[in-house]
Amino acid sequence: MAAEADPGTLLKAVALLGAAVVAVPLFRKLGLGSVLGYLAAGLVIGPFGLGWFSNPQSILHFAELGVVMFLFVVGLEMRPSHLWSLRRQIFGLGALQIGLCTLALTGVGLAFGFSLPVAFIGGAGFVLTSTAIVMQLLGERGDIALPRGQRMVSILLFEDLLIVPLLALVAFMSHAPVDPDAPPRLVSFGIAVASLAGLIVAGLYLLNPLFRILAAAKAREVMTAAALLVVLGASVLMEMGGLSMAMGAFLAGVLLSESTFRHQIEADIEPFRGILLGLFFVAVGMSLDLAVVRENWQLIALAVPAMMLAKGACIYLVARLLRSSHGDALDRTALMAQGGEFAFVLYSAAETAGIIDGEVNDNLTAIVVLSMVLTPLVVLATRRLVPKDKPSLEGVEAVADQTGSVLIIGFGRFGQVMSQSLLARDVDVTIIDTDIEMIQSAATFGFKVYYGDGGRLDVLHASGAGTARAIAVCIDNRATADRIVELAGHHFPQAKLLVRSFDREHSLKLVNAGVDFQIRETFESAVSFGEAALRAIGVPEDEAAQIAGQVRRLDAERFGLEIASNDTSAGIPLILKNTGADPGNVPKPTPFTAPRREGRRLDEDGPDAGDAGATAPGAGSSATE
Repeated sequence: MAAEADPGTLLKAVALLGAAVVAVPLFRKLGLGSVLGYLAAGLVIGPFGLGWFSNPQSILHFAELGVVMFLFVVGLEMRPSHLWSLRRQIFGLGALQIGLCTLALTGVGLAFGFSLPVAFIGGAGFVLTSTAIVMQLLGERGDIALPRGQRMVSILLFEDLLIVPLLALVAFMSHAPVDPDAPPRLVSFGIAVASLAGLIVAGLYLLNPLFRILAAAKAREVMTAAALLVVLGASVLMEMGGLSMAMGAFLAGVLLSESTFRHQIEADIEPFRGILLGLFFVAVGMSLDLAVVRENWQLIALAVPAMMLAKGACIYLVARLLRSSHGDALDRTALMAQGGEFAFVLYSAAETAGIIDGEVNDNLTAIVVLSMVLTPLVVLATRRLVPKDKPSLEGVEAVADQTGSVLIIGFGRFGQVMSQSLLARDVDVTIIDTDIEMIQSAATFGFKVYYGDGGRLDVLHASGAGTARAIAVCIDNRATADRIVELAGHHFPQAKLLVRSFDREHSLKLVNAGVDFQIRETFESAVSFGEAALRAIGVPEDEAAQIAGQVRRLDAERFGLEIASNDTSAGIPLILKNTGADPGNVPKPTPFTAPRREGRRLDEDGPDAGDAGATAPGAGSSATE
């Protein structure tokens, strides 16, 4: 007979999941981030909140696997060559920041009246930044792959390596009696080196053949099990060697970063990583002992900001000395000014070694946990209070006194494609945009793009709108496009006005505003895509083309009816149904004439603005495309 699950265990699992499901969306809605949501959820349901859990340390120990898996995923993105290129940041920047922060934090501990060994242990633990919090916040912002993110990752890697010598130093400083059964230190060092060498050998010669065999078996669940085996096996091997579990997982990821199975492994690990990392933050929130905070509130209330400010000042100083911008230095300061999860390991080892007592351990742990809780708020305040650094204008030329035949406003994907036809005919064009990075990138491909806001009348004059034969509005901002249409229609009537439309409703508004040509940004590509789908399932090419043409014609006719009735609310497309009837037998609506703008035509031999082809309604089939 199958054993029944313990209802209490299931109830606790439901409580953990329920707290996260409620808190995280709420905090993200408030703009406070998911990390603070997890921490708050843990505080509420923990032993010092509602008391649903009595032993958060056991959950915290299990949930550290989330940090382990996170570093494994980061390792998958770090090819050995790339990691080697970061060696100066890891051992140079990391060592400089950690050394300076350790000195400052030890000084803070001495100022609070602790002895030198206790102050050093407290400061060294606080130096070890929370890898989980920083990586989660960087990941949510998409900054891990950016240079500023890579610098922070480098420092975090060095700090993960630092836990090993710190634990060795704690053993050297120990006041506890020597365990006669403990292996000599030289033997312990040899075990650590052997563990590291074994992991590297396995990663280089065993993992890829293993995944090839499993892939040939075509058993998806076995591939997932193998991915978990690699992460957990590497972590256990490093822990047995006295090293960091997280570092073992990271090295395993690096060794698999060149593997053809890298993306599959990452996809298999991702669900477990996300859940366990969230559980880790919940467990950290649970571990905040409110009784300790209440009994020592004066010490903790002063120590938390003092430690964070001292560490933050050192981080900012190092960043500025190494020529980081003011904004990047402040961002790094806000993200890394807290203590981390490895501090708990160091403080527990120091208590076991007799360097600190239980009360000091509790106080230091509370200080670290509170600093972790405050970090999302500090990051949020920093981003709101400190203005962003202005982007460099190096290599970017402001628009002035241009006289191109065609003025193109906006040089994103849409503008780049549309400009090719003009450039192929050697038409004299002037291009303006406000995206500095795009302007600099375009210059490397030989495009001359000027910096200028098309929504300003003076910029339009300087861009040559007064003499241009056509103005092409290719930006993806609907409000700015409407502003440009209004300015161009009033001040530059000689120029044909062609506008990229956002959706059907926007197209109707543009036609009523008197533009010469508008096109919804996704309509033609979507119709062509549908035509290709018909061909893909065996429909003859001529029939597929006929159906696509019919979609365009029906959309144009409905668009005409909406213009004639001044109805901008219709958003349901006409659907061609396979009823057996000839799709061509559709009642034709009353023809319409688009509003005409006075002025010279772009092509004197072409159709006038009032002709049937002057306004191209073809753009999408609904107002929400």
